[in-house]
Amino acid sequence: MSNRSLVTTFFLTGLPHAPALDTMLFGLFLVIYILTVLGNLLILLVIRVDSHLHTPMYYFLTNLSFIDMWFSTVTVPKMLMTLATPGGGAISFHSCVAQLYSFHFLGSTECFLYTVMSYDRYLAISYPLRYSSMMRGRVCALLAAGTWLSGSLHSAVQTTLTFRLPYCGSNQVQHYFCDAPPILKLACADTSAIEMVIFVNIGVVASGCFLLIVLSYVSIVCSILRIRTSEGRHRAFQTCASHCIVVLCFFVPCVFIYLRPGSRDVMDGVVAVFYTVLTPLLNPVVYTLRNKEVKKALLKLKDKVAYSQSQ
Repeated sequence: MSNRSLVTTFFLTGLPHAPALDTMLFGLFLVIYILTVLGNLLILLVIRVDSHLHTPMYYFLTNLSFIDMWFSTVTVPKMLMTLATPGGGAISFHSCVAQLYSFHFLGSTECFLYTVMSYDRYLAISYPLRYSSMMRGRVCALLAAGTWLSGSLHSAVQTTLTFRLPYCGSNQVQHYFCDAPPILKLACADTSAIEMVIFVNIGVVASGCFLLIVLSYVSIVCSILRIRTSEGRHRAFQTCASHCIVVLCFFVPCVFIYLRPGSRDVMDGVVAVFYTVLTPLLNPVVYTLRNKEVKKALLKLKDKVAYSQSQ
């Protein structure tokens, strides 16, 4: 990072809205954040205590729940501070660096994890008899570790490229968290080359992961159509539909913000809400309301709690 950076504090302008909506938006996002954290914690607890859910699919789901819980925590509390207090948008230079790194670390790790999860579903549906031997515990651990390592390296590149530039002018970040596009607009240097590198870097990761996911699901659909029983086809489609819903809600807003020419501050901030606030909430909702196994595990946990309280 450059020693020429004179800016020591950035100021996040937050979401564009009328001041009269501060209280309403604060309450709305606070409720969503609490539900997100509690919902993902519940998934982690249920999968932990129910031995029937100790399978590769739910192993990756625990990783996803853990990521979503912290992914939301990286951005939402600061947004709530911005809404609640007049000076709540102030963030130190180093805190801004940490927020940008954490955001891209968790976001890119989630991107890689979605790809691994689609591969897991492909093996489970296409090779049901060999699935257990192909996705042993060691293989699952290596795949999960690979997503976290890849995410950390990808984020390190984004953060280093963004903050190696000097920042000596305006400190008004037109966003509700520190992200590369609005931060680069404040740099006191030509950013075109770095913007192109970041564009290509994110583009390769996002398009590569999305292409692999699409290929996995094309193969999955072909395998599902070969299932003889209608009940088997329905169950396979239902399992994959949950994954597809969350994947689309994550990738579409990201592509809109990072992989299009030009930038519209107002629109980018609004669209970012979908994958920073709403998608982490969708994970527990989609994977519990659409999943019979998780519902059964929740009922068992509820009965255990009720029984322990009655003793």
